[in-house]
Formats: sequence, structure tokens, C-alpha cells
Amino acid sequence: MLSKVCSAAVNGIEAFPVEVEVNAGWGDTIVVIVGLPDAAVKESRDRVSTAITNSGFKFPMGRTTINLAPADVKKEGPSFDLPIAIGMLAASEQFESDQLDNFVMVGELALTGAVRSVKGVLPIAIRTRESGITGMLVPAENAAEAAVVQGLNVIPICNLREAVGFLEGQTRIAPKRVDIGQIFSQPREEEIDFADVKGQESVKRALEIAAAGGHNVLLIGPPGTGKSMLAKRMPSILPPLTLDEALETTKIHSIAGLLSAGQALVTHRPFRSPHHTISDAGLLGGGVNPAPGEISIAHHGVLFLDELPEFKRNVLETLRQPLEEGHVTISRAAGTMTFPSQFMLVAAMNPTPDGKMPHESRSSPREIQNYLGRISGPLLDRIDLHVEVPAVKFQQIATAQPGEPSVAIRERVVKARLRQNERFAGRARVSCNARMGSRELKNHCALDEATMELLKFAMTDMNLSARAYDRILKVARTIADLAGSERITSEHVSEAIQFRSLDRQLWT
Repeated sequence: MLSKVCSAAVNGIEAFPVEVEVNAGWGDTIVVIVGLPDAAVKESRDRVSTAITNSGFKFPMGRTTINLAPADVKKEGPSFDLPIAIGMLAASEQFESDQLDNFVMVGELALTGAVRSVKGVLPIAIRTRESGITGMLVPAENAAEAAVVQGLNVIPICNLREAVGFLEGQTRIAPKRVDIGQIFSQPREEEIDFADVKGQESVKRALEIAAAGGHNVLLIGPPGTGKSMLAKRMPSILPPLTLDEALETTKIHSIAGLLSAGQALVTHRPFRSPHHTISDAGLLGGGVNPAPGEISIAHHGVLFLDELPEFKRNVLETLRQPLEEGHVTISRAAGTMTFPSQFMLVAAMNPTPDGKMPHESRSSPREIQNYLGRISGPLLDRIDLHVEVPAVKFQQIATAQPGEPSVAIRERVVKARLRQNERFAGRARVSCNARMGSRELKNHCALDEATMELLKFAMTDMNLSARAYDRILKVARTIADLAGSERITSEHVSEAIQFRSLDRQLWT
């Protein structure tokens, strides 16, 4: 007898439907899986057979052929265990149901018959709704994640027998419901706050500008000045995620297997801090079965690279395209995948190889130049703000007065972002000042004659590139937004020029 069960798989960050066809025939008892299965799918034969037996059902005798259609796309992971088991039981006439066409099923089976969580349930739920199917059978731990998609009846399944009972109509299981408004209304519990940072007011100002415009920032200073401390507090002053941003971020975290059990949405902006020994595949994504890298997991959040010159140069150079385009494309023999990567880069580095300021360092000028040369000019051009982080004075450390809290800074950042949202309404590609293209720069960054002369002098004196010119205009536009000004003045441009420290070659 032949049975068909609806399932789905993930390719990149998007899902595609998979039809699980099971045919129970005569002959020697054997299970054959076709349709380009990977090793994890092939191993499902042993998991499913044991789970069926331990759940009180009979393992089908004879030749069982399982086809995963479409047959020309590779199938990966253990998420087909549940639909394969249901298909085998239906094909061997151990239960009858007219509901198989009404539900998409995913889930890994334990040997006991329990259903375990799998990756990528949210993109599968979105694809299910788009295909017109209104129901899903998912592991109980993934139910909240799938229920975020409105219009789906998400049935949480704990074990194989429970799934069969529900499809037969003998077991009633209430669909999982998630209140998205309640998830977003939960107060933020910040473990770290800018109030903990004493001194460094100029650096806080620079980070506020970076957060307000979505700009990349490089912190330069000796060890112990608080560079990492400041960077880790960046998410606390960024605007809250919108629903669309949260869904896109959650899709990536779901595919990467980073959602905790029962978590419905990622509601806070991610913060990723990979070690400097990371490979280019770990940073960009890739592998035999391409998976999102750190820059995609940091999508709509912060990617912090501490000790920037210690990263391999070829790894840093791979950042250039994602920083410019907001996505990364990975090409392999099996196909091409595109992952979003609109992150905010925060990097930190010492000014010299021994960590001291240039006038105190024992390193020679050539050694300092070689150290800075580990970071290419094109990559520096893509970092909008170069911020010097000086040593904190004793009076600032000893004071009992806390600094300005993150809540107060975030309020100003949100107001600046609202101005940008109004300015770029209808342009999906541009979400903040840092993402402006040449057309937006021309329309929204006009300068008067005196301000243009100031910028011309700075460009000539500092020998800046055309890309650095654009960065100065974008930062100046953000400073004007924070000040509530529609016009960019010379004061705004002057402050933006100050954030090009490495262009001024202070250390050489």
C-alpha cells in the first residue's frame, strides 16, 4: 500500500516542501530511502524501526521504499523521522486517517518513540502557511517557535503514539498559541548597562552616534581602558527589534540551532563575539552543508571583533562584501546559498604591538606600521568611526557617581532612528543612515558652501578616499538627527571628521 505525508526541509534560510512517499510491498524485509538523503536521513531507518517497535506498533514486513520528493534536492538532518514513521504505519495499514494531507510534519525520533526538537522549524512554518496548508505536527519544544506564524494550527507532539492518536481522531491536542504582543511587551532585563562605565564620555558619545545611525565603529586604545566593556554594552542602547526583524533573526537562529527549548522569538538584538582564531567559514558561513556563520547570526545585531589585528588577514578581508551589501553568498558544488548579514561591526584593537600608546611604546615605527597594516585600507574605509579610548583617570574610577544609564541613551537613539524611518519610508533596502546609497546621500546630505569648504579641506589634508568621504557624510547626517536638525551644519561635519583617526595616521 502507498501513503503520502507532507514534510519540509530548509535550504539556506528558506524552506521548501518535501513529500514523503512510502510504499509497503512484498519481498525480503528491507527499508530503502531514495531522494538524495544524507547520512542523517539514511540513519533514520534504524531510529524509525526501533521507535515503531518500542511504541507498540509492528514493524512492516517486506520491502518498504521511501521516496523524498523532489528527488533532485539533497535532504539533510533527522527532521524526516516523524513523517517517515507516520508514512510507514499508514502504508502498513496500522492506522487510518484522512488528515495526512492537512498537516506538515517534522521531528526527530528517539529510540523510545519520543519526538525530539529539530532545527529550522520557523522557516518551515512560514513556508507551510504560504503553501496553503493550515496545520503542522512539530516537536513540543518547537511548538512556540512555529506558533509565531499566524494562521497555523500548530500541534505539539511528544511521542509517536500521540501523533498517531491525534491523526486518528482518538487523542485531542490543543493547538499551541503564542501572544506576540505579550512577548514584545515583556520588560528588558539588562544585565549590563552603560551606567557601569565610569569616565570615557567621548567614547560613549561615539557609540551613541554609531547606534543611532547603524554605523560600524573601531575602538583604539591600550589594554584596560574598557574597550570590551563598552562594546558589550552596545546592544543595550540599540532600538528594539521590530516584528519583521525579530522573525528574520529568529529564522537564522532556528537554522543554527541556537533557540532554547520553548523559545518563540528572538526579541533582543544578538551580540556575537567570535575568537580571533575563527576561520573564514566560521565567520561567513559554509561547510559541506552550508550553515549561517557568525556574521549572519549577528544579523540585526552586533558583531564584536576584539583584538582586530590578531584575526587572520584573509578572514578580515571576507568581511568587505557583507559590510557593503548586507548579505553573504556562499557557492558550493551543491548550489549557492545567500544568508542575510546586516550587522553592526564593533571592533577593538591596541594602538601598538605592545599595547602602549605610540609615544610610550618600545616598538619601532616600522613595527607599529606593520601592526596597523594587518588591517587593510579598504576594510578601514568601511568602518565609519575610529574612536580613541584613552586611559581612565583615577578620579573617574574612584567616583561613586554612576554614569548615564543605557535607558536614557537608548531614548535618544530611538528618536534619531524614527527620523530615519520617516526619511527612508518606502525604501526597504535603506533602514538607517549607514545604509544610504549615492542617491540618498545626494538627497539628504546636502551641504552649504562653508561646510563644503570645510569638508574639502579635510579630504585634501587627510588624503581621504571617496568611500571615507561618504562615511563622513553619513555620520554627519546621524549627528544632525541626534541634534534634531534637518540641515547638516559645519559643527556636525567637524565632529564626524574627528572619527577618522587612522586616516590621520596618528600612530605613524
